[in-house]
Amino acid sequence: MEPDQPKAATRRIAIDPVTRVEGHGKITLLLDENNHIQEARFHIVEFRGFEKFIQGRPYWEVPFLVQRLCGICPVSHQLAAAKAVDQLVGVQQLTPTATKLRRLLHFGQILQSHALHFFHLSSPDFLFGFGSDPLQRNIAGVLQKYPEIALKGVKLRKYGQQVIAAITGKRIHGTGTVPGGMNKSLTIQERDALLADIVNIIQWSQEALDLNEEIHTKHPEHYDFGTLPSNYLSLTGSSGELEFYHGGLRACFADGSFIFDQFDYCDYRHILQEEVRSWSYLKFPYLSTLGSERGWYRVGPLARINNCDTVSTPLAEAARQRFKAFNQGKFVHHTLAYHWARMIELLHCAESIHDLLHDAAITGTKLMAEKGELQSEGIGVIEAPRGTLFHHYQIDDNGLIHRANLIVSTTSNNQAMNESVRSVANHYLDGRTITEGLLNHLEVAVRAYDPCLSCATHAMGKMPLQITLLDKAGNLIDQLTKDTAGGIQRTMEIKGY
Repeated sequence: MEPDQPKAATRRIAIDPVTRVEGHGKITLLLDENNHIQEARFHIVEFRGFEKFIQGRPYWEVPFLVQRLCGICPVSHQLAAAKAVDQLVGVQQLTPTATKLRRLLHFGQILQSHALHFFHLSSPDFLFGFGSDPLQRNIAGVLQKYPEIALKGVKLRKYGQQVIAAITGKRIHGTGTVPGGMNKSLTIQERDALLADIVNIIQWSQEALDLNEEIHTKHPEHYDFGTLPSNYLSLTGSSGELEFYHGGLRACFADGSFIFDQFDYCDYRHILQEEVRSWSYLKFPYLSTLGSERGWYRVGPLARINNCDTVSTPLAEAARQRFKAFNQGKFVHHTLAYHWARMIELLHCAESIHDLLHDAAITGTKLMAEKGELQSEGIGVIEAPRGTLFHHYQIDDNGLIHRANLIVSTTSNNQAMNESVRSVANHYLDGRTITEGLLNHLEVAVRAYDPCLSCATHAMGKMPLQITLLDKAGNLIDQLTKDTAGGIQRTMEIKGY
């Protein structure tokens, strides 16, 4: 899909695709004759059809169909769908063992996803610098220069996948959840195997957090990088605690005051609307009472750590208090602080896995709740690694899906990513010579949100990237190409500009 045509007396810069994110998107910038940014757009250029092609399928298949949205966070989609399916079969409360197994599964999912994002996708920017040699600025470069950091990141992700495999039978696209419970207990041998490494996992998570905290607090130039005050949305527990699996919706203004709190997510349609724009397949959600101009919001680690009042595990709670003290108790709006908040959650997941593995109920065998009457509608909401995830299904009398609506975390961050791109472009764009460093600065702004474009659009990622600069008459001024190995070639250069 091509964006709207540039207005008169503007120039258009296109970055296609954005790299080191999950999926395929591009950025376009429109500049006026004075090189001021008039428009910044982050496009999702592939179409996601899951809401349509699951229609007509039996409801009990849905958790395993929708997890195919993504290979990075399939568990998140499986669990959100499973919660909706629980409602369809009339189950409001799972057994203690089933609930704890799902929570353990979810912690493993967030742990592996957060580790993947920081160590594999984002750490090269911070360890080498945003404008460093692109041939080094990648996970291979980190392995070569910082092998201890890289290997601990690999092991953290591996452990999260081991948790998933122990519960679902596979590291990616396993089973596990069934309507009203779980289909497999955790054996004592499986629990003990996970316990063998958990102390190291907590230690490495703490080290990852310390690294991110140091990176952010010691680099004031990061504070204004794509930063924007915004509204925030997340689940919280009944006491305002950080909550990933189940809770009420809390939305806050940029100053920390409530828009609403402990709102029942089954009524989400009363508080959220989605706007469609012609230049992207990704929708633009907003809070209904504020309207589309003021009602956009951010989700994910930064939203959750800003919004919550406490964290239930001691090391992560101490880290949250340092995070809050960093801005004198006010909300932290720095976009690059997403990484810091993400590592607080990484540590919380490691501590929570430790606690659940020591809970006697985790190896229980009572896995199924008693079902009630079949309902026509089910809504499941969880906090996925990237933010609040909504799954909503309606079925007919035969138990077949006839309507589905998914609001994926990356969709909720859509407007925020656009605003951050605009901010970075305004600060760093020189309007004349395109550099790889500029290209990567724009990508760093997007990468902070850990967007999963495959979740949002069901797209397959591509690595080559091309950026072009045109003058106001539409003539090509300059063009750079990044190949699949990360090399940069100037494939076009026209003199005289």
